[in-house]
Formats: sequence, structure tokens, C-alpha cells
Amino acid sequence: MPTIYLSPSTQEGNMYVTGNSEEYWMNRLADAMEPYLEASGISFTRNSPTGSAARSIRESNSGNYDLHLALHSNAAPPDIYGQVQGSDVYYYPSSVEGRRAANIIADALKTIYPDPNKVRALANTSIGELRQVRAPSVFLELAYHDNVDDANWITSNLDLIARTLVLALTEYFGIPFREPGSAFPRPGLVSLSYGTLNLRQEPSLTARVVASIPNGTILELLGETGDWYEVNYNGTSGYVSKAFVTAQ
Repeated sequence: MPTIYLSPSTQEGNMYVTGNSEEYWMNRLADAMEPYLEASGISFTRNSPTGSAARSIRESNSGNYDLHLALHSNAAPPDIYGQVQGSDVYYYPSSVEGRRAANIIADALKTIYPDPNKVRALANTSIGELRQVRAPSVFLELAYHDNVDDANWITSNLDLIARTLVLALTEYFGIPFREPGSAFPRPGLVSLSYGTLNLRQEPSLTARVVASIPNGTILELLGETGDWYEVNYNGTSGYVSKAFVTAQ
């Protein structure tokens, strides 16, 4: 099970133009992420809202985390206050895994942010939660809380943003994404009139066959995509046709 250190902002003095603080809204976002993390099998530790960035760094470094994810929102300099929009996903330039995670998260955010051209993955060497953290780290500046449109986008779409971020994390870790309250995982019985069932690498009849499954086998069903189940068969993950599997 992958494990992350989840570090929403502790900056209670950074106020949204629409009301409440960066600390408040990023903790609301972390709250919304928790059910998706739990459903998808991602273990997490959260920082304390009363703490500091330095404390988050110490706590992260005291554990054995697969990723450190810092949740923040941005603000433009005073001379252009309220005029800038966009989402910046920062990583430390020498961290191969941090960069990979940042690019996956940025690509996911492009599917929901109003202007995908304003979503960027960027290298940064000055942010402590990138430079000083032992685990691969991503520092997310989700949007600009001094811009009315950006602030409203965040506060009106917390669940969508949370789901998108966790979906990106499951891609990064190479595990199935599961909705909270999902019927998966569950057992499934292979039911054939003859032969064996093909376990394929992708949900397609042209995908490579990675195993042959005998009739009567009990599989672990991990999820579903159209007419296919994603399954685990003796430690090998792949896809099988729903037509030959009965969910238990």
C-alpha cells in the first residue's frame, strides 16, 4: 500500500478574495481527498493546521513516505493583485519521481481547470517542502486565491479537485482508482463452457494475453471498464471479459 504525507497549507493569514483563508480551503480540500485516498488504498498522514512548514518537513522526513504532497493556493504580487490565473505544480529539478508526479498531477488538472493552457509543471529550488523533504515531493499552487474566478473555481469544486488529485496519485503509484463506497474489490467466479479465459494487459480483444485462467477460478475483481473487469489473478493484474465472470 503506497503512503503519502499530505501537507495542506498552514497559512491562516493568506485570505481568499471571496472569504476565508488559504489554510481553511486547503484543509477542506484535504478533507475531501480522504475518502478517495482510503477507497483507493493510499495510506496517508496529514500535517497539523496549527503547525508550520518546518514542522511538516520534519514530520515527513521522520517517516517512510512514497510521496510528499503540499496543497496550497497562490497570490500575485501587489502590483498585479487579482490579475493572474493558473495552476502551478512544482517539483525539485533533481527528483525524477517528483517530476513524474508533478507532470501527472498537472495533466490531470488540465482536464478540469477552466483554461488548461494555464496549468504548468515547474521546477523549483527555493521551496522548503521540495528542497528539504526526503521523499519525492510535489508542491501544488492550485490557483490564485486573490483572483475572483480562480478563488470561486477552488471553493465551488472541492470534490472534483479532490477526486482528480487522487486519480492522478493512483496513476503515479500504478494502482486502480476506486470511488468511495465502490463495490470493489470483490470476488468473481470464472464460468466457461470450454477452454480457458484470457487475462489481457489492457481492456481490448487485441491486447496482449498475459495469462490463461481455468474455469471455476475465483478472481479478485478490482474494478470495471466498460465490458471488462480489472482483476488480480495469482498476483498478476489485467483485464477479463465480463461475459465469463460472475461477481460474487
